[in-house]
Amino acid sequence: QVQLVESGGGLVQAGGSLRLSCAASGRTFSMYAMAWYRQAPGKERELVASITSGAGTYYADSAKGRLTISTDNAKNTVYLQLNSLKPEDTAVYYCAHLTTYGPDYWGQGTQVTVSS
Repeated sequence: QVQLVESGGGLVQAGGSLRLSCAASGRTFSMYAMAWYRQAPGKERELVASITSGAGTYYADSAKGRLTISTDNAKNTVYLQLNSLKPEDTAVYYCAHLTTYGPDYWGQGTQVTVSS
Protein backbone atom coordinates (compact mmCIF):
# COMPACT_ATOMS: atom_id res chain seq x y z
CA GLN A 1 0.00 0.00 0.00
CA VAL A 2 1.11 3.55 -0.75
CA GLN A 3 0.19 6.65 1.25
CA LEU A 4 0.48 10.04 -0.41
CA VAL A 5 0.23 13.39 1.35
CA GLU A 6 0.28 16.65 -0.63
CA SER A 7 1.16 20.09 0.66
CA GLY A 8 2.14 23.51 -0.64
CA GLY A 9 -1.07 24.79 -2.17
CA GLY A 10 -2.44 28.23 -1.50
CA LEU A 11 -3.60 31.54 -2.90
CA VAL A 12 -1.26 33.34 -5.27
CA GLN A 13 -1.58 36.21 -7.72
CA ALA A 14 -1.33 35.65 -11.44
CA GLY A 15 2.30 35.42 -12.49
CA GLY A 16 3.35 34.02 -9.14
CA SER A 17 4.83 30.65 -8.21
CA LEU A 18 4.14 27.76 -5.88
CA ARG A 19 5.86 24.47 -5.17
CA LEU A 20 3.67 21.51 -4.36
CA SER A 21 5.07 18.54 -2.46
CA CYS A 22 3.82 14.98 -2.22
CA ALA A 23 5.34 12.77 0.46
CA ALA A 24 5.03 9.06 -0.22
CA SER A 25 5.29 6.15 2.18
CA GLY A 26 4.62 2.45 2.13
CA ARG A 27 6.81 1.31 -0.76
CA THR A 28 10.26 1.83 -2.21
CA PHE A 29 9.50 5.17 -3.75
CA SER A 30 12.16 5.22 -6.43
CA MET A 31 10.83 2.08 -8.07
CA TYR A 32 7.65 3.66 -9.32
CA ALA A 33 6.25 6.36 -11.56
CA MET A 34 4.43 9.32 -10.06
CA ALA A 35 2.16 11.98 -11.46
CA TRP A 36 0.34 15.21 -10.69
CA TYR A 37 -3.27 15.66 -11.75
CA ARG A 38 -5.60 18.59 -11.24
CA GLN A 39 -9.32 19.08 -11.14
CA ALA A 40 -10.91 22.48 -11.65
CA PRO A 41 -14.49 23.19 -10.56
CA GLY A 42 -16.95 21.60 -12.95
CA LYS A 43 -14.23 19.85 -14.94
CA GLU A 44 -12.80 16.38 -15.10
CA ARG A 45 -9.55 15.50 -13.43
CA GLU A 46 -6.66 15.86 -15.88
CA LEU A 47 -3.07 14.71 -15.99
CA VAL A 48 -0.64 17.61 -15.64
CA ALA A 49 2.75 15.92 -15.44
CA SER A 50 4.35 12.58 -14.71
CA ILE A 51 7.79 11.22 -13.98
CA THR A 52 9.10 7.68 -14.28
CA SER A 53 11.52 5.85 -12.06
CA GLY A 54 14.14 6.62 -14.71
CA ALA A 55 13.35 10.34 -14.44
CA GLY A 56 11.61 10.51 -17.78
CA THR A 57 8.96 13.22 -17.75
CA TYR A 58 5.69 14.00 -19.49
CA TYR A 59 3.84 17.31 -19.46
CA ALA A 60 0.40 18.26 -20.66
CA ASP A 61 0.43 21.04 -23.23
CA SER A 62 -1.01 23.43 -20.66
CA ALA A 63 1.94 22.73 -18.37
CA LYS A 64 4.88 22.87 -20.76
CA GLY A 65 7.33 25.64 -20.00
CA ARG A 66 5.65 26.64 -16.73
CA LEU A 67 5.40 23.52 -14.58
CA THR A 68 8.22 21.19 -13.59
CA ILE A 69 7.92 17.78 -11.95
CA SER A 70 10.81 16.36 -9.97
CA THR A 71 11.57 13.83 -7.26
CA ASP A 72 13.82 13.51 -4.25
CA ASN A 73 14.15 9.78 -3.73
CA ALA A 74 15.99 10.22 -0.44
CA LYS A 75 12.93 12.04 0.91
CA ASN A 76 10.35 9.90 -0.90
CA THR A 77 8.87 13.09 -2.25
CA VAL A 78 7.66 14.28 -5.63
CA TYR A 79 7.39 17.99 -6.38
CA LEU A 80 5.51 20.16 -8.82
CA GLN A 81 6.97 23.60 -9.36
CA LEU A 82 4.35 25.96 -10.78
CA ASN A 83 5.61 29.18 -12.35
CA SER A 84 3.90 32.01 -14.22
CA LEU A 85 0.59 30.91 -12.76
CA LYS A 86 -2.65 31.86 -14.49
CA PRO A 87 -6.21 32.01 -13.14
CA GLU A 88 -7.00 28.95 -15.25
CA ASP A 89 -4.48 26.97 -13.18
CA THR A 90 -6.89 27.21 -10.25
CA ALA A 91 -7.73 23.65 -9.22
CA VAL A 92 -7.25 20.97 -6.64
CA TYR A 93 -3.94 19.29 -7.39
CA TYR A 94 -3.53 15.60 -6.64
CA CYS A 95 -0.46 13.43 -6.72
CA ALA A 96 -0.83 9.84 -7.80
CA HIS A 97 1.18 6.66 -7.86
CA LEU A 98 1.18 5.23 -11.38
CA THR A 99 1.09 1.67 -12.63
CA THR A 100 1.09 0.35 -16.18
CA TYR A 101 -2.70 0.55 -16.07
CA GLY A 102 -2.91 4.07 -14.67
CA PRO A 103 -3.04 5.61 -11.18
CA ASP A 104 -3.84 3.31 -8.28
CA TYR A 105 -3.20 5.50 -5.23
CA TRP A 106 -4.13 9.15 -4.75
CA GLY A 107 -3.33 11.83 -2.26
CA GLN A 108 -6.04 13.94 -0.64
CA GLY A 109 -5.36 16.95 -2.86
CA THR A 110 -4.15 20.47 -2.26
CA GLN A 111 -5.99 23.61 -3.42
CA VAL A 112 -4.25 26.09 -5.70
CA THR A 113 -6.08 29.35 -6.30
CA VAL A 114 -4.71 31.96 -8.69
CA SER A 115 -6.21 35.42 -8.53
CA SER A 116 -6.20 37.78 -11.50
